[in-house]
Amino acid sequence: MTAPQAFDVVGADAIRDGTATDAYFARTVETLRHADRNPRVVAEVTADQFPDGQFELLAGVKDAAALLSGRDVDVDALPEGTLFDGGPVMRIEGNYLDFAELETSLLGFLSHASGVATAALECRRAAPDANLLSFGARHVHPSIAAMVERSALVAGLDGFSHVAAGEVLGREPSGTMPHALLICFGRGEQEAAWRAFDEAVPEDVPRIALCDTYSDEKDEVIRAVETLGDRLDGVRLDTTGSRRGDFRHIVREVQWELDARGYGEVDVFCSGGLGPAELRHLRDVADGFGVGGYVSNADPVDFALDIVEVDGEPAAKRGKLSGVKEVYRTPDGGHHVGLRGRDGPEDGEALMEPLVRDGEVVREFDLDDAAGRALAEAAATGFGGE
Repeated sequence: MTAPQAFDVVGADAIRDGTATDAYFARTVETLRHADRNPRVVAEVTADQFPDGQFELLAGVKDAAALLSGRDVDVDALPEGTLFDGGPVMRIEGNYLDFAELETSLLGFLSHASGVATAALECRRAAPDANLLSFGARHVHPSIAAMVERSALVAGLDGFSHVAAGEVLGREPSGTMPHALLICFGRGEQEAAWRAFDEAVPEDVPRIALCDTYSDEKDEVIRAVETLGDRLDGVRLDTTGSRRGDFRHIVREVQWELDARGYGEVDVFCSGGLGPAELRHLRDVADGFGVGGYVSNADPVDFALDIVEVDGEPAAKRGKLSGVKEVYRTPDGGHHVGLRGRDGPEDGEALMEPLVRDGEVVREFDLDDAAGRALAEAAATGFGGE
């Protein structure tokens, strides 16, 4: 039997040309062309019509802009890294047939990335001072790994593990050793594995020893210190939940033993099934964390794209609000929605900004700016608590 030669991946060309769409959009385009009808419309991307206090973090705007570039449309959107809880996050103006078949991919870009970013921001807020890395690429299809890692960075995480995603994003991936390395050396040969790692990898790679493969965490940490001495930058504890016991107590024990031996500067990192609750529980005793499935497996935000104006007249389906809208942030962190052209709330800042004009992307995308915005807005709105 001949092995398949291709992965089940929809290519970039299909996304750009609109083939990556739901069938009913292709048939809508065919029907409108048959009827010689192509109205000028305004369409808005929304999750909730009215603000409800349940904030989510906007991500995926860079890919959405790339998708809409080259189309004869004008697009406004909230800046990436903005928290929203109602009203539009994006607005498209143009003749409907110029973007109709892009709806499926557009919503996919925004929905999935925003869901991942929201979960990552929950983790960031739970451990604001820790070194926080995204380790969840193994839980998702490899074709979207760069999306996951970029969305984590938008939320303010400090780094990620995926090598190819790093090439896409222009960032260096993080990570040192898995249990597989220790197992390949064999039980009782942890020292040999740590020593070989130290000899093999470049000097700029942190020497962080995984210390829970075969024996007690405290025992392996002490052995790692005795093996690598001052070359040891940190230790990682990754015991699975079924074997963890009182993880906080274990971390405190490890910190005590390190300090007692004069290695109090060695960092302790934790990973393995961690979410915001665990991060809050451990943040004052651990120096850093790797978060996986909680971020990468986050539910997408349930965005929809709806026409709200046709040839200058308000229009909307049942359950949606007609008319072109603006959204505002007030100094108290409130998010507000109103009709475009009307007065906004007192001291309200309009959040929509130009994204595409006449098919040309007119915005720069800076991950550090987006992360700074996300953290500032989280503080202003009380997102995630502390």
